Amino acid sequence: MTTTTLSPSTPTSPSKVSSPTIVLAIILTAQLMAVVDASVVITALPSIHRSLGFSATGLSWVQNAYMLPFGGLLLLGARAGDILGRRRTFVAGLALFTFASLMAGLAQSAEWLIAARAVQGLAAAVAVPSTLTLLMVTFHEGAARLRAVSLYGAISGAAGSVGIVLGGILTSALSWRWGLFINVPVGIVAIALAPRYLPETARDTKSFDVAGAVAGSLGMFAIVFGFIHAATAGWSNVITIGAFALGVAMLAGLVSIELRARHPMMPLRLFSDLQRSGSLVARLFLVGAMFSTFFFLTQYFQGVLGFSAIEAGFAFLPMTALVFAMARLVPWLTPRFGTTRLLVGGLLSGLVGLTWLSRISAGSHYFPEIALPLLFMGAGMGIAFITLTTRAITGVPDDDAGAASGLVNVFHQVGGTLGIAVMTTLFVSATRTVHHSSASHVLAHGVSVALTGSVASLLLALGITLATVTRQAATTAAVSIEHQELADAMAA
Repeated sequence: MTTTTLSPSTPTSPSKVSSPTIVLAIILTAQLMAVVDASVVITALPSIHRSLGFSATGLSWVQNAYMLPFGGLLLLGARAGDILGRRRTFVAGLALFTFASLMAGLAQSAEWLIAARAVQGLAAAVAVPSTLTLLMVTFHEGAARLRAVSLYGAISGAAGSVGIVLGGILTSALSWRWGLFINVPVGIVAIALAPRYLPETARDTKSFDVAGAVAGSLGMFAIVFGFIHAATAGWSNVITIGAFALGVAMLAGLVSIELRARHPMMPLRLFSDLQRSGSLVARLFLVGAMFSTFFFLTQYFQGVLGFSAIEAGFAFLPMTALVFAMARLVPWLTPRFGTTRLLVGGLLSGLVGLTWLSRISAGSHYFPEIALPLLFMGAGMGIAFITLTTRAITGVPDDDAGAASGLVNVFHQVGGTLGIAVMTTLFVSATRTVHHSSASHVLAHGVSVALTGSVASLLLALGITLATVTRQAATTAAVSIEHQELADAMAA
Protein backbone atom coordinates (compact mmCIF):
# COMPACT_ATOMS: atom_id res chain seq x y z
CA MET A 1 0.00 0.00 0.00
CA THR A 2 1.04 3.54 -0.54
CA THR A 3 2.22 5.89 2.16
CA THR A 4 -0.64 7.43 4.08
CA THR A 5 -1.48 11.09 3.64
CA LEU A 6 -3.60 12.89 6.18
CA SER A 7 -5.63 16.00 5.76
CA PRO A 8 -4.81 19.12 7.79
CA SER A 9 -7.88 18.46 9.93
CA THR A 10 -6.52 15.12 11.06
CA PRO A 11 -3.06 15.78 12.51
CA THR A 12 -0.92 12.96 13.80
CA SER A 13 2.72 12.11 14.09
CA PRO A 14 4.38 10.30 11.16
CA SER A 15 5.22 7.28 13.29
CA LYS A 16 1.58 6.57 13.81
CA VAL A 17 0.88 6.22 10.10
CA SER A 18 4.18 4.64 9.09
CA SER A 19 2.51 1.29 8.55
CA PRO A 20 -0.80 1.54 6.69
CA THR A 21 -0.98 -2.25 6.68
CA ILE A 22 -1.13 -2.37 10.48
CA VAL A 23 -3.66 0.48 10.53
CA LEU A 24 -5.86 -1.46 8.14
CA ALA A 25 -5.42 -4.68 10.11
CA ILE A 26 -6.59 -3.00 13.33
CA ILE A 27 -9.60 -1.43 11.62
CA LEU A 28 -10.65 -4.65 9.89
CA THR A 29 -10.18 -6.71 13.05
CA ALA A 30 -12.52 -4.44 15.01
CA GLN A 31 -15.11 -4.43 12.22
CA LEU A 32 -14.92 -8.22 11.98
CA MET A 33 -15.36 -8.64 15.74
CA ALA A 34 -18.42 -6.39 15.84
CA VAL A 35 -20.24 -7.91 12.85
CA VAL A 36 -19.28 -11.51 13.68
CA ASP A 37 -20.86 -11.18 17.12
CA ALA A 38 -24.26 -10.67 15.49
CA SER A 39 -24.11 -14.22 14.07
CA VAL A 40 -21.57 -16.17 16.13
CA VAL A 41 -24.29 -17.27 18.56
CA ILE A 42 -26.69 -18.61 15.89
CA THR A 43 -25.21 -22.11 15.69
CA ALA A 44 -24.67 -22.05 19.47
CA LEU A 45 -28.28 -21.24 20.42
CA PRO A 46 -29.28 -24.86 21.16
CA SER A 47 -26.28 -25.24 23.50
CA ILE A 48 -26.98 -21.90 25.19
CA HIS A 49 -30.62 -22.94 25.61
CA ARG A 50 -29.60 -26.11 27.45
CA SER A 51 -26.81 -24.47 29.46
CA LEU A 52 -28.65 -21.45 30.87
CA GLY A 53 -32.27 -22.59 30.77
CA PHE A 54 -33.64 -20.01 28.37
CA SER A 55 -37.32 -20.06 27.49
CA ALA A 56 -38.17 -20.60 23.82
CA THR A 57 -39.09 -16.92 23.36
CA GLY A 58 -36.29 -15.59 25.55
CA LEU A 59 -33.62 -17.34 23.49
CA SER A 60 -34.07 -14.90 20.60
CA TRP A 61 -32.83 -12.11 22.89
CA VAL A 62 -29.33 -13.60 22.93
CA GLN A 63 -29.04 -12.06 19.47
CA ASN A 64 -31.59 -9.26 19.79
CA ALA A 65 -30.02 -7.80 22.95
CA TYR A 66 -26.88 -7.22 20.86
CA MET A 67 -28.58 -5.93 17.73
CA LEU A 68 -30.90 -3.43 19.44
CA PRO A 69 -28.30 -1.09 21.01
CA PHE A 70 -25.87 -1.70 18.15
CA GLY A 71 -28.33 -0.48 15.53
CA GLY A 72 -29.95 2.13 17.75
CA LEU A 73 -26.85 3.99 18.90
CA LEU A 74 -24.67 4.03 15.77
CA LEU A 75 -25.46 7.63 14.85
CA LEU A 76 -24.66 8.74 18.39
CA GLY A 77 -21.44 6.72 18.32
CA ALA A 78 -20.42 8.40 15.08
CA ARG A 79 -20.98 11.86 16.57
CA ALA A 80 -19.05 10.92 19.72
CA GLY A 81 -16.05 10.14 17.52
CA ASP A 82 -16.25 13.57 15.92
CA ILE A 83 -16.31 15.34 19.27
CA LEU A 84 -13.92 13.23 21.35
CA GLY A 85 -11.51 12.11 18.63
CA ARG A 86 -12.04 9.02 16.55
CA ARG A 87 -9.10 6.99 17.79
CA ARG A 88 -9.97 7.76 21.39
CA THR A 89 -13.60 6.76 20.84
CA PHE A 90 -12.58 3.65 18.91
CA VAL A 91 -10.27 2.44 21.69
CA ALA A 92 -12.87 3.15 24.40
CA GLY A 93 -15.56 1.27 22.50
CA LEU A 94 -13.24 -1.64 21.75
CA ALA A 95 -12.16 -1.88 25.41
CA LEU A 96 -15.78 -1.98 26.59
CA PHE A 97 -16.60 -4.54 23.90
CA THR A 98 -13.73 -6.76 25.00
CA PHE A 99 -14.77 -6.58 28.67
CA ALA A 100 -18.42 -7.27 27.82
CA SER A 101 -17.37 -10.27 25.73
CA LEU A 102 -15.56 -11.69 28.75
CA MET A 103 -18.62 -11.14 30.94
CA ALA A 104 -20.89 -12.76 28.34
CA GLY A 105 -18.66 -15.81 28.13
CA LEU A 106 -18.72 -16.14 31.94
CA ALA A 107 -22.53 -15.80 32.15
CA GLN A 108 -24.20 -18.06 34.71
CA SER A 109 -27.80 -17.13 33.96
CA ALA A 110 -29.99 -16.02 31.07
CA GLU A 111 -30.30 -12.53 32.52
CA TRP A 112 -26.53 -12.20 32.91
CA LEU A 113 -25.91 -13.19 29.29
CA ILE A 114 -28.56 -10.85 27.89
CA ALA A 115 -27.20 -7.90 29.92
CA ALA A 116 -23.64 -8.59 28.74
CA ARG A 117 -24.80 -8.88 25.14
CA ALA A 118 -26.56 -5.50 25.45
CA VAL A 119 -23.31 -3.90 26.65
CA GLN A 120 -21.51 -5.55 23.74
CA GLY A 121 -24.01 -3.92 21.37
CA LEU A 122 -23.58 -0.52 22.98
CA ALA A 123 -19.79 -0.82 22.76
CA ALA A 124 -19.96 -1.88 19.11
CA ALA A 125 -22.09 1.19 18.35
CA VAL A 126 -19.33 3.36 19.84
CA ALA A 127 -16.40 1.64 18.10
CA VAL A 128 -17.74 0.68 14.66
CA PRO A 129 -18.46 4.16 13.18
CA SER A 130 -14.84 5.09 13.81
CA THR A 131 -13.53 2.10 11.81
CA LEU A 132 -14.69 3.35 8.42
CA THR A 133 -13.97 6.95 9.42
CA LEU A 134 -10.36 6.14 10.33
CA LEU A 135 -10.02 4.24 7.08
CA MET A 136 -11.29 7.27 5.15
CA VAL A 137 -8.88 9.74 6.78
CA THR A 138 -5.94 7.32 6.56
CA PHE A 139 -6.39 6.24 2.94
CA HIS A 140 -7.32 9.16 0.69
CA GLU A 141 -9.06 8.84 -2.70
CA GLY A 142 -7.17 6.58 -5.09
CA ALA A 143 -5.88 3.03 -5.45
CA ALA A 144 -4.88 2.66 -1.79
CA ARG A 145 -8.34 3.61 -0.55
CA LEU A 146 -9.98 1.32 -3.12
CA ARG A 147 -7.97 -1.63 -1.84
CA ALA A 148 -8.72 -0.74 1.78
CA VAL A 149 -12.45 -0.24 1.13
CA SER A 150 -12.55 -3.53 -0.81
CA LEU A 151 -11.28 -5.38 2.24
CA TYR A 152 -13.64 -3.45 4.52
CA GLY A 153 -16.61 -4.26 2.28
CA ALA A 154 -15.62 -7.92 2.10
CA ILE A 155 -15.34 -8.09 5.89
CA SER A 156 -18.76 -6.47 6.32
CA GLY A 157 -20.33 -8.81 3.79
CA ALA A 158 -18.68 -12.06 4.85
CA ALA A 159 -18.56 -11.52 8.60
CA GLY A 160 -22.05 -12.96 9.07
CA SER A 161 -21.03 -16.29 7.56
CA VAL A 162 -17.64 -16.12 9.31
CA GLY A 163 -19.52 -15.87 12.61
CA ILE A 164 -21.59 -18.94 11.78
CA VAL A 165 -18.47 -20.92 10.80
CA LEU A 166 -16.58 -19.76 13.90
CA GLY A 167 -19.54 -20.38 16.19
CA GLY A 168 -19.99 -23.87 14.81
CA ILE A 169 -16.33 -24.79 15.24
CA LEU A 170 -15.96 -23.42 18.77
CA THR A 171 -19.30 -24.77 19.99
CA SER A 172 -18.53 -28.27 18.72
CA ALA A 173 -14.87 -28.36 19.76
CA LEU A 174 -15.03 -26.46 23.07
CA SER A 175 -18.15 -24.63 24.22
CA TRP A 176 -20.55 -21.90 23.13
CA ARG A 177 -18.71 -19.66 25.59
CA TRP A 178 -15.61 -19.61 23.38
CA GLY A 179 -17.50 -17.85 20.63
CA LEU A 180 -17.51 -14.90 23.05
CA PHE A 181 -14.17 -15.50 24.80
CA ILE A 182 -12.28 -15.34 21.50
CA ASN A 183 -12.92 -11.58 21.37
CA VAL A 184 -10.86 -11.05 24.51
CA PRO A 185 -7.29 -11.81 23.31
CA VAL A 186 -8.02 -10.29 19.88
CA GLY A 187 -9.44 -7.16 21.49
CA ILE A 188 -6.50 -6.78 23.88
CA VAL A 189 -4.00 -6.91 20.99
CA ALA A 190 -6.00 -4.36 18.96
CA ILE A 191 -6.29 -2.04 21.99
CA ALA A 192 -2.53 -2.25 22.58
CA LEU A 193 -1.67 -1.44 18.95
CA ALA A 194 -4.27 1.27 18.32
CA PRO A 195 -2.58 4.19 20.21
CA ARG A 196 0.70 3.48 18.47
CA TYR A 197 -0.50 3.15 14.89
CA LEU A 198 -3.94 4.70 14.43
CA PRO A 199 -4.11 8.41 13.55
CA GLU A 200 -5.98 10.65 15.97
CA THR A 201 -8.37 13.19 14.53
CA ALA A 202 -8.87 16.72 15.72
CA ARG A 203 -11.74 17.18 18.16
CA ASP A 204 -14.80 18.94 16.83
CA THR A 205 -15.27 21.99 19.04
CA LYS A 206 -18.70 22.79 17.62
CA SER A 207 -21.71 22.52 19.90
CA PHE A 208 -23.22 19.10 20.42
CA ASP A 209 -26.61 18.57 18.76
CA VAL A 210 -28.41 17.25 21.87
CA ALA A 211 -31.91 17.37 20.37
CA GLY A 212 -30.74 15.57 17.23
CA ALA A 213 -28.91 12.96 19.28
CA VAL A 214 -32.00 12.20 21.39
CA ALA A 215 -34.36 12.09 18.40
CA GLY A 216 -31.98 9.99 16.29
CA SER A 217 -31.18 7.48 19.03
CA LEU A 218 -34.81 7.06 20.13
CA GLY A 219 -35.95 6.78 16.53
CA MET A 220 -33.38 4.11 15.65
CA PHE A 221 -34.06 2.22 18.90
CA ALA A 222 -37.79 2.19 18.19
CA ILE A 223 -37.42 1.10 14.55
CA VAL A 224 -34.95 -1.70 15.37
CA PHE A 225 -37.13 -2.84 18.30
CA GLY A 226 -40.18 -2.82 16.03
CA PHE A 227 -38.51 -5.19 13.58
CA ILE A 228 -37.27 -7.46 16.37
CA HIS A 229 -40.68 -7.55 18.09
CA ALA A 230 -42.53 -8.14 14.80
CA ALA A 231 -40.50 -11.31 14.21
CA THR A 232 -42.08 -12.97 17.26
CA ALA A 233 -45.30 -11.04 17.97
CA GLY A 234 -46.40 -10.21 14.43
CA TRP A 235 -46.75 -7.00 12.43
CA SER A 236 -50.27 -6.24 13.69
CA ASN A 237 -49.25 -6.39 17.35
CA VAL A 238 -50.00 -3.17 19.28
CA ILE A 239 -46.44 -2.90 20.62
CA THR A 240 -44.99 -3.47 17.15
CA ILE A 241 -47.17 -0.76 15.62
CA GLY A 242 -46.44 1.59 18.52
CA ALA A 243 -42.68 1.07 18.15
CA PHE A 244 -42.80 1.87 14.44
CA ALA A 245 -45.02 4.89 15.00
CA LEU A 246 -42.62 6.24 17.64
CA GLY A 247 -39.63 5.51 15.41
CA VAL A 248 -41.10 7.29 12.40
CA ALA A 249 -42.12 10.27 14.55
CA MET A 250 -38.65 10.54 16.07
CA LEU A 251 -36.86 10.25 12.74
CA ALA A 252 -39.20 12.85 11.22
CA GLY A 253 -38.34 15.04 14.18
CA LEU A 254 -34.65 14.38 13.54
CA VAL A 255 -34.99 15.67 9.98
CA SER A 256 -36.76 18.80 11.23
CA ILE A 257 -34.10 19.37 13.90
CA GLU A 258 -31.19 18.82 11.50
CA LEU A 259 -32.61 21.35 9.03
CA ARG A 260 -32.38 24.04 11.72
CA ALA A 261 -29.36 22.93 13.74
CA ARG A 262 -26.17 25.00 13.48
CA HIS A 263 -24.01 21.89 13.84
CA PRO A 264 -26.22 18.88 12.93
CA MET A 265 -25.41 15.38 14.17
CA MET A 266 -26.44 13.95 10.78
CA PRO A 267 -25.82 16.49 7.99
CA LEU A 268 -28.70 16.10 5.54
CA ARG A 269 -26.41 17.24 2.73
CA LEU A 270 -25.04 13.70 2.72
CA PHE A 271 -28.34 12.55 1.19
CA SER A 272 -28.23 15.13 -1.59
CA ASP A 273 -25.86 12.91 -3.56
CA LEU A 274 -28.05 10.48 -5.53
CA GLN A 275 -25.33 7.83 -5.77
CA ARG A 276 -24.76 7.85 -2.02
CA SER A 277 -28.47 7.75 -1.12
CA GLY A 278 -29.15 4.94 -3.58
CA SER A 279 -26.19 2.96 -2.29
CA LEU A 280 -27.36 3.25 1.31
CA VAL A 281 -30.91 2.09 0.56
CA ALA A 282 -29.70 -0.71 -1.72
CA ARG A 283 -27.36 -1.81 1.08
CA LEU A 284 -30.30 -2.10 3.46
CA PHE A 285 -32.11 -4.59 1.20
CA LEU A 286 -28.91 -6.43 0.26
CA VAL A 287 -27.99 -7.02 3.90
CA GLY A 288 -31.59 -8.03 4.62
CA ALA A 289 -31.35 -10.74 1.97
CA MET A 290 -27.90 -11.87 3.11
CA PHE A 291 -28.50 -12.07 6.86
CA SER A 292 -31.87 -13.81 6.50
CA THR A 293 -30.22 -16.39 4.22
CA PHE A 294 -27.59 -17.12 6.88
CA PHE A 295 -30.25 -17.35 9.58
CA PHE A 296 -32.57 -19.80 7.81
CA LEU A 297 -30.00 -21.83 5.93
CA THR A 298 -28.26 -22.61 9.24
CA GLN A 299 -31.54 -24.07 10.53
CA TYR A 300 -31.95 -26.06 7.31
CA PHE A 301 -28.47 -27.55 7.57
CA GLN A 302 -29.04 -28.77 11.12
CA GLY A 303 -32.77 -29.52 11.06
CA VAL A 304 -33.10 -31.07 7.59
CA LEU A 305 -29.69 -32.28 6.48
CA GLY A 306 -28.72 -33.31 10.02
CA PHE A 307 -25.44 -31.38 10.07
CA SER A 308 -23.69 -30.76 13.35
CA ALA A 309 -22.92 -27.19 14.40
CA ILE A 310 -19.40 -27.42 12.98
CA GLU A 311 -20.63 -28.98 9.72
CA ALA A 312 -23.25 -26.26 9.35
CA GLY A 313 -20.54 -23.65 9.79
CA PHE A 314 -18.24 -25.20 7.20
CA ALA A 315 -21.13 -25.51 4.75
CA PHE A 316 -20.92 -21.73 4.24
CA LEU A 317 -17.23 -21.80 3.32
CA PRO A 318 -17.73 -21.72 -0.50
CA MET A 319 -19.61 -18.47 -0.16
CA THR A 320 -17.32 -16.96 2.48
CA ALA A 321 -14.16 -17.77 0.51
CA LEU A 322 -15.49 -16.10 -2.64
CA VAL A 323 -16.59 -12.97 -0.77
CA PHE A 324 -13.03 -12.51 0.48
CA ALA A 325 -11.61 -13.37 -2.95
CA MET A 326 -13.58 -10.47 -4.42
CA ALA A 327 -11.62 -8.11 -2.16
CA ARG A 328 -8.56 -8.96 -4.25
CA LEU A 329 -10.34 -8.84 -7.61
CA VAL A 330 -12.50 -5.71 -7.30
CA PRO A 331 -9.57 -3.21 -7.15
CA TRP A 332 -8.26 -4.83 -10.35
CA LEU A 333 -11.67 -4.91 -12.07
CA THR A 334 -12.83 -1.41 -11.11
CA PRO A 335 -10.59 0.59 -13.50
CA ARG A 336 -11.65 -1.72 -16.33
CA PHE A 337 -15.42 -1.83 -15.79
CA GLY A 338 -16.28 0.91 -13.29
CA THR A 339 -18.15 0.52 -10.01
CA THR A 340 -21.62 0.78 -11.60
CA ARG A 341 -21.19 -2.18 -13.96
CA LEU A 342 -19.53 -4.22 -11.23
CA LEU A 343 -22.33 -3.46 -8.78
CA VAL A 344 -25.10 -4.43 -11.23
CA GLY A 345 -23.18 -7.57 -12.24
CA GLY A 346 -22.62 -8.53 -8.61
CA LEU A 347 -26.29 -8.10 -7.71
CA LEU A 348 -27.34 -10.17 -10.74
CA SER A 349 -24.92 -12.97 -9.77
CA GLY A 350 -26.22 -12.94 -6.21
CA LEU A 351 -29.79 -12.98 -7.49
CA VAL A 352 -29.13 -16.05 -9.65
CA GLY A 353 -27.60 -17.90 -6.70
CA LEU A 354 -30.30 -16.94 -4.20
CA THR A 355 -33.15 -17.74 -6.61
CA TRP A 356 -31.61 -21.17 -7.22
CA LEU A 357 -31.14 -21.68 -3.49
CA SER A 358 -34.76 -20.79 -2.72
CA ARG A 359 -35.85 -23.98 -4.56
CA ILE A 360 -34.45 -26.27 -1.85
CA SER A 361 -36.64 -28.95 -0.33
CA ALA A 362 -36.35 -31.75 2.22
CA GLY A 363 -34.88 -33.93 -0.55
CA SER A 364 -32.15 -31.50 -1.65
CA HIS A 365 -28.50 -32.44 -1.37
CA TYR A 366 -25.71 -30.12 -0.32
CA PHE A 367 -24.00 -30.64 -3.67
CA PRO A 368 -25.00 -29.34 -6.14
CA GLU A 369 -28.33 -27.81 -5.00
CA ILE A 370 -26.76 -25.71 -2.24
CA ALA A 371 -23.00 -25.50 -2.80
CA LEU A 372 -23.22 -24.16 -6.36
CA PRO A 373 -25.79 -21.43 -5.57
CA LEU A 374 -23.57 -20.35 -2.65
CA LEU A 375 -20.70 -19.85 -5.12
CA PHE A 376 -22.83 -17.51 -7.25
CA MET A 377 -23.90 -15.68 -4.10
CA GLY A 378 -20.36 -15.39 -2.75
CA ALA A 379 -19.01 -13.83 -5.94
CA GLY A 380 -22.00 -11.53 -6.40
CA MET A 381 -22.41 -10.42 -2.79
CA GLY A 382 -18.68 -9.84 -2.41
CA ILE A 383 -18.64 -7.48 -5.39
CA ALA A 384 -21.87 -5.76 -4.29
CA PHE A 385 -20.79 -5.03 -0.72
CA ILE A 386 -17.46 -3.59 -1.83
CA THR A 387 -18.90 -1.38 -4.57
CA LEU A 388 -21.79 -0.16 -2.39
CA THR A 389 -19.32 0.86 0.33
CA THR A 390 -17.16 2.68 -2.22
CA ARG A 391 -20.13 4.54 -3.72
CA ALA A 392 -21.41 5.55 -0.26
CA ILE A 393 -18.18 7.27 0.84
CA THR A 394 -16.83 8.63 -2.44
CA GLY A 395 -16.50 12.41 -2.31
CA VAL A 396 -17.29 12.71 1.41
CA PRO A 397 -15.20 15.51 3.00
CA ASP A 398 -13.26 14.71 6.17
CA ASP A 399 -15.62 16.85 8.25
CA ASP A 400 -18.52 14.54 7.33
CA ALA A 401 -16.55 11.29 7.47
CA GLY A 402 -17.93 10.28 10.88
CA ALA A 403 -21.55 10.88 9.89
CA ALA A 404 -21.10 9.06 6.56
CA SER A 405 -19.50 6.09 8.31
CA GLY A 406 -22.33 6.01 10.83
CA LEU A 407 -24.93 5.99 8.05
CA VAL A 408 -23.25 3.10 6.23
CA ASN A 409 -23.29 1.03 9.40
CA VAL A 410 -26.84 2.09 10.37
CA PHE A 411 -28.23 0.92 7.05
CA HIS A 412 -26.18 -2.28 7.38
CA GLN A 413 -27.44 -3.18 10.86
CA VAL A 414 -31.05 -2.13 10.28
CA GLY A 415 -31.03 -4.08 7.03
CA GLY A 416 -29.99 -7.26 8.82
CA THR A 417 -32.64 -6.82 11.51
CA LEU A 418 -35.31 -5.97 8.92
CA GLY A 419 -34.44 -9.00 6.78
CA ILE A 420 -34.62 -11.51 9.61
CA ALA A 421 -37.85 -10.00 10.98
CA VAL A 422 -39.69 -9.99 7.64
CA MET A 423 -38.47 -13.42 6.57
CA THR A 424 -39.34 -14.88 9.99
CA THR A 425 -42.92 -13.73 9.44
CA LEU A 426 -42.94 -15.48 6.06
CA PHE A 427 -41.38 -18.60 7.60
CA VAL A 428 -43.96 -18.82 10.40
CA SER A 429 -46.88 -18.29 8.00
CA ALA A 430 -45.55 -20.95 5.63
CA THR A 431 -45.02 -23.59 8.31
CA ARG A 432 -48.56 -23.10 9.63
CA THR A 433 -50.04 -24.07 6.26
CA VAL A 434 -48.24 -27.43 6.06
CA HIS A 435 -50.11 -30.36 7.60
CA HIS A 436 -49.49 -34.09 7.89
CA SER A 437 -45.80 -33.75 7.05
CA SER A 438 -42.63 -34.64 8.89
CA ALA A 439 -40.80 -31.98 10.87
CA SER A 440 -38.00 -31.86 8.28
CA HIS A 441 -40.47 -31.31 5.42
CA VAL A 442 -42.20 -28.52 7.34
CA LEU A 443 -38.88 -26.83 8.14
CA ALA A 444 -37.64 -27.16 4.55
CA HIS A 445 -40.85 -25.65 3.19
CA GLY A 446 -40.64 -22.72 5.61
CA VAL A 447 -36.99 -22.08 4.74
CA SER A 448 -37.78 -22.17 1.01
CA VAL A 449 -40.52 -19.56 1.45
CA ALA A 450 -38.27 -17.38 3.63
CA LEU A 451 -35.50 -17.53 1.03
CA THR A 452 -38.00 -16.54 -1.64
CA GLY A 453 -38.61 -13.44 0.46
CA SER A 454 -34.86 -12.87 0.49
CA VAL A 455 -34.91 -13.03 -3.32
CA ALA A 456 -37.51 -10.24 -3.32
CA SER A 457 -35.29 -8.17 -1.02
CA LEU A 458 -32.33 -8.60 -3.36
CA LEU A 459 -34.54 -7.67 -6.32
CA LEU A 460 -35.36 -4.42 -4.53
CA ALA A 461 -31.65 -3.72 -4.08
CA LEU A 462 -31.11 -4.29 -7.80
CA GLY A 463 -34.12 -2.16 -8.75
CA ILE A 464 -32.98 0.74 -6.57
CA THR A 465 -29.49 0.54 -8.05
CA LEU A 466 -30.77 0.55 -11.65
CA ALA A 467 -33.16 3.42 -10.91
CA THR A 468 -30.33 5.43 -9.32
CA VAL A 469 -27.98 4.77 -12.24
CA THR A 470 -30.67 5.72 -14.78
CA ARG A 471 -31.60 8.90 -12.93
CA GLN A 472 -27.96 9.86 -12.50
CA ALA A 473 -27.24 9.29 -16.20
CA ALA A 474 -30.25 11.42 -17.16
CA THR A 475 -29.13 14.22 -14.82
CA THR A 476 -25.59 14.12 -16.20
CA ALA A 477 -26.90 14.22 -19.78
CA ALA A 478 -29.17 17.19 -18.98
CA VAL A 479 -26.29 19.11 -17.39
CA SER A 480 -24.06 18.39 -20.41
CA ILE A 481 -26.75 19.67 -22.80
CA GLU A 482 -27.22 22.80 -20.69
CA HIS A 483 -23.48 23.47 -20.69
CA GLN A 484 -23.29 22.94 -24.45
CA GLU A 485 -26.21 25.32 -25.08
CA LEU A 486 -24.54 27.92 -22.86
CA ALA A 487 -21.26 27.50 -24.72
CA ASP A 488 -23.04 27.84 -28.08
CA ALA A 489 -24.84 30.99 -26.89
CA MET A 490 -21.59 32.55 -25.73
CA ALA A 491 -19.91 31.68 -29.02
CA ALA A 492 -22.75 33.31 -30.96
